Amino acid sequence: MPTDQNERPITGPEHQLAASQPQHKFASVIVWIVLLLVFAAAIGTVTPIYTSSITSQVNGIVTAVHYKEGQIVRKGDSLIDIDDRSYRATLLQAQGTLDRDEGLLAQGQMNAERYREAWARRAIPKQTLDDQEKLVLQQQGTVKLDQGLVRFDQIQVDYCHIAAPITGKVGLRLVDPGNVVQSSGALTLAVITQLQPITVIFTIAEDNLSPVQQRLRKNAKLSVDAFDRGAQKKVASGMLLTLDNQIDTTTGTVKARASFENKDAALFPNEFVNIRLLVDTLHDATLIPSSAIQHNGQAAFVYVLQDDTAHMRSIKPGVTDAGMTEVTGVSPGDVLANSSFEKLQDNAKVVVSGGKPAPGPASGNAAGSKSP
Repeated sequence: MPTDQNERPITGPEHQLAASQPQHKFASVIVWIVLLLVFAAAIGTVTPIYTSSITSQVNGIVTAVHYKEGQIVRKGDSLIDIDDRSYRATLLQAQGTLDRDEGLLAQGQMNAERYREAWARRAIPKQTLDDQEKLVLQQQGTVKLDQGLVRFDQIQVDYCHIAAPITGKVGLRLVDPGNVVQSSGALTLAVITQLQPITVIFTIAEDNLSPVQQRLRKNAKLSVDAFDRGAQKKVASGMLLTLDNQIDTTTGTVKARASFENKDAALFPNEFVNIRLLVDTLHDATLIPSSAIQHNGQAAFVYVLQDDTAHMRSIKPGVTDAGMTEVTGVSPGDVLANSSFEKLQDNAKVVVSGGKPAPGPASGNAAGSKSP
């Protein structure tokens, strides 16, 4: 015992161990109960909902290019004009043929009506009326054929004036006025990519697929956050749209698609991003530092400190993130050993260093993740 009355022993007599069991100092932490957010992390690729590669449907010379490189175009905006004079001439010829045959049909129908009146008076033989009625049917078929030719030629004329099929951003100019284009489709005239909204395709490990499916079956809206390549800055937030219909057997993952409004155009097509999918929210989850968990084969356990004694207690770990793990098997407020595990054993006497256990999470919620 110290001789100075102002000095005090580190431990009282009731905490002393036998000479063969020296006491050791241990760091400790307190078990916290929090609102835990369960995430699934993955790497994704920004994928537009629509990407339109425009090619020519007719042969001709480009007469005008109306878009500017990088321009945001609206559906129906004029993009490219192709010389349509030859197609208009063909259309005019088809319309003339249609007008002629429509006149012949009208004349045949008028004669057929006269023959019916004459047949009613028995002024002509029945064969004459039958022949005229069949002639009218032939003329009706001819008119339908002419109408089809007119519509076809009109479509050819319309193909000469290319408009944007979707709203999006047009890429670099690929043709210039004076270029000759063919209907074979070998030359792309313009590429339009929809930016708002936009999607991200990422993969989910098959081990994590079950909880995601359970949430989707309940029609839950699962939020998705996209982070930059370094996973430090959140770029955008969106919602999970759907999962693919099969697992890739080579990787053991299934593809998922999430939608983002992308109003600020922060997500760029084909960009690689880090994805965090909020799978579930665990209320009143018990959270401890991952460093306090020890393993013995497949079993996990912790040392609970009570009355300066370490007690081994089995636990079941759950999701882990940022050095914290959700567990079952301990109670909120329990003090756990967090160092010098090589000196610990069940029912061993201990001394807590530092006086107070290390604090847990500062806020009332924490985020957890499952690796993809």
